[in-house]
Amino acid sequence: MQKPLLTTDFLERAVKLYGDEVGVVADDGTEFTYAELGERINRLSNALREWGVEKGDRVALLSPNSHYFIETLYASMQLGALYVPLNFRLQPEEYDYLVNDCEPTVLIADYDYAEKLQHLKEAGDTSVEQWVAYDADSVEGEWHDYETVLDGASAEQPSTPDIREDDDATILYTSGTTGDPKGVVHTHRIQHYHALIHAHHTELEDSDTMLWTSPMFHINGWGHIYGLTGIGGTHVILREFDPAAVFDRIEEYDVSFLGGAPTVLNMLLEYYEDADVPTRGDLPVRVETAASPPPKKTIRRTEDELGWRIIHAYGATETGPIITTSNSKRKIAKGDKYSIINKPGFATLNTDIRVVDTDGRDVPLDDQTKGEVVVRGNQVLDRYWNKPEATDEAFNDRVEGWFHTGDIATMDENRMITIVDRKKDIIISGGENISSIEVQDTIYDHPDVTRAAVIAVPHEKWGETPKALVVTREESDLTEEGLIEFCRERLAHYKCPTVVEFRDSLPETSTGKIQKFELRQEHWQEEERDVN
Repeated sequence: MQKPLLTTDFLERAVKLYGDEVGVVADDGTEFTYAELGERINRLSNALREWGVEKGDRVALLSPNSHYFIETLYASMQLGALYVPLNFRLQPEEYDYLVNDCEPTVLIADYDYAEKLQHLKEAGDTSVEQWVAYDADSVEGEWHDYETVLDGASAEQPSTPDIREDDDATILYTSGTTGDPKGVVHTHRIQHYHALIHAHHTELEDSDTMLWTSPMFHINGWGHIYGLTGIGGTHVILREFDPAAVFDRIEEYDVSFLGGAPTVLNMLLEYYEDADVPTRGDLPVRVETAASPPPKKTIRRTEDELGWRIIHAYGATETGPIITTSNSKRKIAKGDKYSIINKPGFATLNTDIRVVDTDGRDVPLDDQTKGEVVVRGNQVLDRYWNKPEATDEAFNDRVEGWFHTGDIATMDENRMITIVDRKKDIIISGGENISSIEVQDTIYDHPDVTRAAVIAVPHEKWGETPKALVVTREESDLTEEGLIEFCRERLAHYKCPTVVEFRDSLPETSTGKIQKFELRQEHWQEEERDVN
C-alpha cells in the first residue's frame, strides 16, 4: 500500500492526537491548542477559497516569526496552493521581482512590513487580487484585516482538491550568486520527507518545546513547522531575536530545543556573561546550528557555560535544507568531541553525499583534497521556478543527476565533510546568505567606481561580514561612509559592506578576472579555516 506524503499530514496528526495540548504560544503569550490552531487554519483556507484561490495558485506572506506564518502555510497547502514566504529584511524595490516572478493571487503582510509592499499595491499592475494585513487599522491604505477575515469564514474543514505528493507545495527564494533570485520549488513529498529525517536527527519528541529564534521564512523554518507539529511538540514564537527574551522564555516554557546560527550563539554568550539568568528549565536544551561553521571556542562555551548540547547541520535552501549532521554519539565517543561537532558532518538518512573534482570523480578520503559537494536525496528541490536552464546546470554540472551545491569541501575517512570554500561566492553573515555578486553590482552603479570585489572577512559578532575592495576614478572623493550609504539606499542593510578599502588596483588574471582568492587569503590566513 502506498500513501502519499503530504505536508498537511503533520497538521492532521497534531489535531487528531494532540488537539487538547498547547501547540503554539504566540509572541504576546496567547496560547493555541492544536485544535484551535486547526480551526484558524480552516477559516483562512475557506476565506482563500472564497477569493478564488485554487490548486496551483500562489499565496505569499511577508512576516517576521508569528503564529500567522504557521497558519498561512497550512491554509495554503491544504488547498493545493503554493506557499511563498518572503524575506522581511529586504528593501521595498527588492520585492518587485519576487512578486512578479511567483505571481501570487493573495499577499498577506505583517503590520510592520506592509509599507514595503505599498508601492506594488498602489501600482495595481501585479497578479495580487487580495491584500491582507495583520492589524489592518495600523496599515496605510485599504487592506483586509487578517482576524476579521478569519472571523467571517467557516471553521469547518474545507473540501480539498486531489493533492498528490509530487504536486508543488512551496516556493522558497534564495539570493543566488548571479542575476535574479531563484525560486526553489519543493513538492509535498520533498518537504514531508525532509521533515521526517530532520526530526530524527534532531531527536524531536512530543515533550519538546521549541523556541523560534531562527527566521521562519528560512526554508519554512528548516522544516520544523512540519516535524515538530506532527510529533505534537510546542512552538514558542519569538517575533524578534533578543537575548534577554530567549533566556526568559527558556525558563518560562521549559524550552528544550532552539536554532542558533553561530552569531546567535555568540550574542547569547555575550549576554550571559553579564546576566545572572537560568539557562534551562526542567528539560535539557539542544541547539541546532548551521550557516557558517561555529568556531570550536563557541561550541565549547555553549556546551560548558550554557549547558546546551550542540547539533551541527549543513544544507541549503535547495536541499530541504539538511543533508548532513554531526550528531553521532558513537563518533563523538571515539574522537575529539569538538572537532567532530565542528564539522558539518556525514549524510543524513537516505541521502547520498559525494565530494567530486572538476571531472566528477570522488576525491580521496584524506580530509585534504578539495572538491564540490554534490547530493542525491528525497529532500532535494524539484526545480527552480521559471528557470529550466539553471535547473539543468544545477543537476548536471560535474555529475549527471546530482544536485551541485556550489560548496567546496574535503571528506575524511569517516565520510564527514568540512566546507573549505564557496564556489558561488556566498557570504554568510549572521545566518543570512549574501551574494557578493549582487553587492558588487550595486557598488558598480556608483559613477566613481571602476573596479570592485566583495569578499567575506572574519567578524567577531556575525561570523563573517562583507568587505568591499574598491578602485575609484582619480578625481573621486568617495569615502567609506559614502559608499556604504550608497549601498544601504539600494539593498537590504544586512547585505551591505561594513568595511570598504580603497586600493590603486586589484589582482587580476590575464583575462581580467579579479582573483578573489588572493584577497581572501589576506584576511583569513590567521583563521582556523577559510570558508569563502
